[in-house]
Amino acid sequence: MSGSPAPSRITLYALPDIPDVQAGDDVAQLILEALKRAGLALQAGDVLVVTQKIVSKAEGRAVDLTTVTPSRPAAELAQATGKDPRLVEVILRESRGVIRQRAGVLIMETRHGWLCANAGVDRSNIAGPAGEVALPLPVDPDASARRIRAALQTASGAEIAIVVSDTHGRPWRLGAVNLAIGVAGMRPLSDLRGQVDRSGYTLRSTTIARADELAAAAGLLSGQAAEGLPVVLIRGADYPRGEGRAVELQRPPEKDLFR
Repeated sequence: MSGSPAPSRITLYALPDIPDVQAGDDVAQLILEALKRAGLALQAGDVLVVTQKIVSKAEGRAVDLTTVTPSRPAAELAQATGKDPRLVEVILRESRGVIRQRAGVLIMETRHGWLCANAGVDRSNIAGPAGEVALPLPVDPDASARRIRAALQTASGAEIAIVVSDTHGRPWRLGAVNLAIGVAGMRPLSDLRGQVDRSGYTLRSTTIARADELAAAAGLLSGQAAEGLPVVLIRGADYPRGEGRAVELQRPPEKDLFR
């Protein structure tokens, strides 16, 4: 945190009319055009939360499943889970390994280290025949965030932060929520250890996943279905400035009691 009092108001703007993103599109330029249409200009301290889907599309990550030939491991895992073997093949290509499997469920560790369903590979809101195109996560979401931030800061002159978000389920709780999988211009964790609370107690273990909080807040506007609002501007939020990586949010295996 910056050390200043917590803000009493935070404003969120869903940027309108961002077109369906195609491979090779400049995400930063699309954001600048959307800001102009909305009558907004970037200010110092702003955070832009960008859904990974438009980042993956722009980076050409979409996979036409009609071109995929499942391997034997993919076919076996597909039979065990009831999933499309072509989709499972793409999932395996994006994964370090299988964490949990059962009928209809496949929890993977992605190559980035995220633990999530289907290694983050999605088939919703993608142009093409329904269900025939799969979209993996960006290869390096932190690097994607840095590129978008650099372009926006060059164009605007404002010191900002970027969060690349994805929707994940959570162990022990129903429902999915937006989480950060890439950041730039901020540290993803706010370490409150050593601070004193209102009762005079010194905090010993409190660390806040600030990037995840920002991603979840943006999810209230960006939605999951047909909203078509993949970029949300957050103004007035306090967050730890500096250079960090979203992978810092990952719990090390030796501290993971549930894997």
